Amino acid sequence: MSVARQVVVEADGGSRGNPGPAGYGAVVIDPATGEPLAEAAEYIGVATNNVAEYRGLIAGLAAAKALFPDAGDALRVHVRMDSKLVVEQMSGRWKIKHPDMKPLAARAAAILPSASVTYEWIPRAQNKHADRLANEAMDAGRDGRQWEASASTAALDSPTAAPAPSGSPAPSGSAASGSPAPSGSAASGSPAPAPSGSPAADALFPRPEDAAEPVAEPADAHSAPRQSAGTPQTGWGSAPDLGAPATLLLLRHGETALTPEKRFSGSGGTDPELSAVGRGQAERAAEHFAALGTVQEIVSSPLRRCRETAAVVAARLRLGVRIDEGLRETDFGAWEGLTFAEVRERYADDLTAWLASPDTAPTGGGESFSEVADRVAATRDRLVARSTGRTVLLVTHVTPIKTFVRLALGAPPEALFRMELSAASVSEVAYYADGNASVRLLNDASHLR
Repeated sequence: MSVARQVVVEADGGSRGNPGPAGYGAVVIDPATGEPLAEAAEYIGVATNNVAEYRGLIAGLAAAKALFPDAGDALRVHVRMDSKLVVEQMSGRWKIKHPDMKPLAARAAAILPSASVTYEWIPRAQNKHADRLANEAMDAGRDGRQWEASASTAALDSPTAAPAPSGSPAPSGSAASGSPAPSGSAASGSPAPAPSGSPAADALFPRPEDAAEPVAEPADAHSAPRQSAGTPQTGWGSAPDLGAPATLLLLRHGETALTPEKRFSGSGGTDPELSAVGRGQAERAAEHFAALGTVQEIVSSPLRRCRETAAVVAARLRLGVRIDEGLRETDFGAWEGLTFAEVRERYADDLTAWLASPDTAPTGGGESFSEVADRVAATRDRLVARSTGRTVLLVTHVTPIKTFVRLALGAPPEALFRMELSAASVSEVAYYADGNASVRLLNDASHLR
């Protein structure tokens, strides 16, 4: 019979730009002593925070399995991460909607039997060891090299690990560049993981009846990008020369009859034309871009108010207009055409839930802000990939523009409610070769005065 083995895996991932240069870190810990048994870290190129966090989980589980290859079903792993998204999805309490996450989750689930792994969310401040490993990996990638276990100082920052002597290398059995630790390896002099039934183990490996109740997804499920202290970002005087960025100018369409009444006007049925005021705004925007002389391409939402705005600008600049479905406005379902007050009167509970969570859709099969974010991110990636060194004008709507800005800043979903965008206003985001983004302008309406 296999002897029960219990370990803790702490994992983390980060992206400087989201998406941007990314890396992960993971550490396998003895739950009785807090001593690290193995470490893993790797720079993975350009990726999102969520992808990096999943990669950290995969590396941590693989390292735990490699430490005790003969334990089989007797191995018990308690995963601790500050990513609510990964913890809740791997626990089975949240659905995995994003196509990039599904294969990563399946890969993590295949490493060990599901009954052998439990998950716990912890605050970022309690995940310092893995966070430091992830940042070391990203720093290494920035310098054109891979992370090396022998150079890591992450264990020194860990609140649980015993401090290593000055100048000592990482614990024996550390996994470099994301590779699992050698079979049976462990930190020099470290004890075996706590046996089943010990107080330390019971605290981390609860019985099924002690498991936490499911919780709702928080507004910060899509975590902000992390960066190590002292790492200069794009726009700083000491940043490297990254070449000309892809510049996206974001023009909100001109007014329609619904705009001054502040009615929900999405893509779920309402498709109003520009009002006389809106056409005048489009003309002034066209004059503004003609004076700038920088726009090389125009891409528009398929909705009428954007196509009309784009046509006015295109005629002035003598450019064509390309339509992209990814730029359309949110589908507001049954709320289309209603004011905020009317929605509150008719669908009070639905409105409250929508304001509280980016994963909640408007009444009647509308589109959640999380779904819009996925669509906009995919559109952004396509546009940026083909627009290096060029300036592209996107004629679109309130939610897509706010989402472009939010993602560039690495801000949480609730930031959508803290930005104002006037009709025919201009915003601007530049995207650099290292994956970083720079918000240069937001809600500029000076050309309308």
